[in-house]
Amino acid sequence: MLTKKQHQLLLFIRDRVGRDGVAPSFDEMKEALQLKSKSGIHRLIMALEERGFLRRLPHRARALEVVKVPDNMLPATAEKASERPSAGFNPNVIKGNFSGAMPGASVKAGAHQESIDLPLYGKIAAGTPIEALRNPTEHVGVPGAMLGTGEHYALTIDGDSMVDAGIMDGDTVIIRRCDTAENGSIVVALVDDKEATLKRLRRKGESIALEPANKAYETRIFGPDRVRVQGKLVGLLRQY
Repeated sequence: MLTKKQHQLLLFIRDRVGRDGVAPSFDEMKEALQLKSKSGIHRLIMALEERGFLRRLPHRARALEVVKVPDNMLPATAEKASERPSAGFNPNVIKGNFSGAMPGASVKAGAHQESIDLPLYGKIAAGTPIEALRNPTEHVGVPGAMLGTGEHYALTIDGDSMVDAGIMDGDTVIIRRCDTAENGSIVVALVDDKEATLKRLRRKGESIALEPANKAYETRIFGPDRVRVQGKLVGLLRQY
């Protein structure tokens, strides 16, 4: 699931390549998305590459190829966006809607709901682990199409250790509750039954590594009895 800015940038690049035959410059992208620096554009492009939506063509300046678009990026939306001037680029995207309180939420197979309220369990560290999750005091509404089957909940990111995976401080992540996950998944991990953190899970023999996505942080390695998976990352919401 792409963030709002990733959606905007992907559609902007696709429209400009279709119109001009070449991708926009970083300055043009920065202006279209109303960002303050080109470093933000660089991070967005890296995240889109990692997710398989963009590809850089070698030995060519400003050579970006849109490999695919999300299923929810409908043609009608793209056509309307392409009619706008680049400075006013503003496609329809997923927005978070925070209010009230909610005991829990789950999705059944075959269910088709426009919006589902998920419990928001407060902050989780994407840096150094923090205190384990507490009872929810708020909820967040997310599109039903964003969720698969099972029980889901939301968390607010506190920290910057997952920025290279496109997860920023203050983002709201959507988690599917589970107690196991495949190697390389981004998970909510409970350490020593008291500290929760969001990291990439790596199993190395009998050990479990919790791997950040920021070179400023070190991978932490634990024995198998010290880490329990509490859920797997399935989506992300960002407010601007």
